[in-house]
Amino acid sequence: MTEQPKVNIQIKEGNVFFAHEMSANFTPTQFSLDFKSITPRTDPRSKQPSFLLEHNLVLLEPWHAKMVSQVMNNVIKKYEEEFGKVKKPKALEKAEKKHKKQMESKEGSTETPSYFG
Repeated sequence: MTEQPKVNIQIKEGNVFFAHEMSANFTPTQFSLDFKSITPRTDPRSKQPSFLLEHNLVLLEPWHAKMVSQVMNNVIKKYEEEFGKVKKPKALEKAEKKHKKQMESKEGSTETPSYFG
């Protein structure tokens, strides 16, 4: 009986990442999922607001993207069976309505936006 060669496997643990938003795109050969985290930062030396934007990009072959979708659908279904239907938070609905009203009031405005200071 021949002895099987031994293989060393090194595992690099990824960092925990909370995604506030995600964008998805595709090419003929792959899907890209870009997970973004936006964190406000406070710098006592500056009066300007500061934000840290981090993102992690996941690239998938089309078949694998479809498998990920099926797994997520199954997990969400099990979650909703145990904890109830996932709904958009009321605070987010309120913020979206407020933003929509602001955008509607600016539609008739001819003011050119300024990107300086």
